[in-house]
Amino acid sequence: MTSTDDDRPPVLDRLRMPDTVLRALACPVCGAGLEPGGNGLACTGGHRFDVAREGYAGLLTGHRPAGTGDTKDMVRARQEFQAAGHYAPLAARLAELAAPLLEQRSLAVDVGAGTGYYLAAVLEEAPRARGLALDVSKFALRRAARAHPRAGAAACDTWRGLPLRSGSADLLLDVFAPRAGAEFRRVLDAEGALIVVTPTARHLRGLVDDLGLVTVDARKRERVEGGLEPHFTREHSEELDLALSLAPGEAEALIAMGPSARHLAPGEITERVAALGGPVAATASFAVSLYRPSPKR
Repeated sequence: MTSTDDDRPPVLDRLRMPDTVLRALACPVCGAGLEPGGNGLACTGGHRFDVAREGYAGLLTGHRPAGTGDTKDMVRARQEFQAAGHYAPLAARLAELAAPLLEQRSLAVDVGAGTGYYLAAVLEEAPRARGLALDVSKFALRRAARAHPRAGAAACDTWRGLPLRSGSADLLLDVFAPRAGAEFRRVLDAEGALIVVTPTARHLRGLVDDLGLVTVDARKRERVEGGLEPHFTREHSEELDLALSLAPGEAEALIAMGPSARHLAPGEITERVAALGGPVAATASFAVSLYRPSPKR
């Protein structure tokens, strides 16, 4: 019997997610696969999850501590800063690294994806791939669900586990986001790869000093390595520095989208940037590392 549009579950008209991505999802409670059910998604264990009107799947479980997701203002600032192209060279480099890893029809998952900016750049260079943006912030997910026509989005808390079937992902992206080594290894295919981006100790150093912003831990790379071992082995690492010349409003957006935004009132950010006068010069500095899964013991 041939299916028709009348057989299509209504929830799929709201869920902005390719079928191949939907099939990779797993119930965050019991691990069973998810299927359209009623007005949302459901598993064979009877667990049900809503689909937001903006098109992303709500797969959060349990209580989420305050301050764990980006606020509406932080997401707006990030969108404005990314749209201005200041971090476009980083997005382009990620796409360049990812493209050879996604030559076949594959699934790229961006953990802590924010607006989906980097995932969209990767998918543009990998025409056979599909993508999934995962984040805990509903404000970010509203944008990520529309970041690319070959990508879907879902709400999840990385520390509670990823709502994915084991071995379903071919590439994991982790850009300024939490890292859970054992869980990343579980959902990644044995032949897959993990790309991690973290700020170096030089990141925005002059701006940080002038404005009294949150600093980057000098041992961050060491801590990243320690958290991923013994699940991953680093195959490649490089650093990327970007010279920035920012209008005052752009400098405010850069601050407002990062961790310092949680410690400064919006008016205080404006006052501190205005005190610098004229265009604000800064250097963004990133460590970009590619990891391969270590053999399971």
